[in-house]
Amino acid sequence: MGSSFYFYRKKVINIIMMGLTVIAALGAIIPLIFIFYYTISKGITYLNPDFFIAMPKPVGESGGGMANAITGTLMLIGLGGAIGIPVGIMTGTYLSEFGNNKFGFMVRFLADVLSGVPSIVVGVVVYTMVVIPMKHFSAFAGGIALGILMIPTITRTTEEMIKLVPHSLREAGLALGIPKWKITLAIVLRTAWKGIATGVLLGLSRAAGETAPLLFTALGNRFWSTKLMQPIASLTVYIYDYAKSPFEDWNQQAWTAALVLIIIISILSLIFRIVTRSKYKTNSD
Repeated sequence: MGSSFYFYRKKVINIIMMGLTVIAALGAIIPLIFIFYYTISKGITYLNPDFFIAMPKPVGESGGGMANAITGTLMLIGLGGAIGIPVGIMTGTYLSEFGNNKFGFMVRFLADVLSGVPSIVVGVVVYTMVVIPMKHFSAFAGGIALGILMIPTITRTTEEMIKLVPHSLREAGLALGIPKWKITLAIVLRTAWKGIATGVLLGLSRAAGETAPLLFTALGNRFWSTKLMQPIASLTVYIYDYAKSPFEDWNQQAWTAALVLIIIISILSLIFRIVTRSKYKTNSD
């Protein structure tokens, strides 16, 4: 009697906890679904080929597209990634493999602090240190700001993913006489690749949605420009400008720009998933 009561008690508790986890998962997913649905319903109106290949129309004219902003966003993400990804991965690797000292503690603490710094503060700092000495806004300054925003996310994710790699793999490499640096590069990083790629994706996603730092660095541009040392257009700045304008046409285009931004992030996520999966299969084989 006692054993059966204990069995049913565990089963009831298991069902209750499973139900609570499902409710929590739905609580996290439902807002995301609502955002997707609302953005798609509002932004689908102007989603056509012209939006991707045409330039913005002058004030008062309807139609047009955001080809310059889409190109500018991709350039800014690329510049930010070129700065933030190597620094973040190398810093995270150092903290995990060699950071059990006072300097590592300080770097880890500063990375945590940087992750909580408002993006507008990063924009102001880059404006002071890059834009003012150069005496003009530029895509280069915008890329620096986005790269700085990526670093803490990539750093902490890389550190945690590398810590999950079993120590037995490191010990096996040391037993074979392989130098520690080569073990880190050839074994540890390859094993933790999928987790590190997820951190990189999170960093890119955060940077792609930033507006405030770009207002102080890249500024914006209503004309076609791909020059690194000149102001450049971006989807987030266009969304900010168009959403607060009094023109209904611009408001609708702001929703479409938001939808395109979500599509870009989704494509990046899909690419990372395909690359990491193929990489994992290759390593397994």
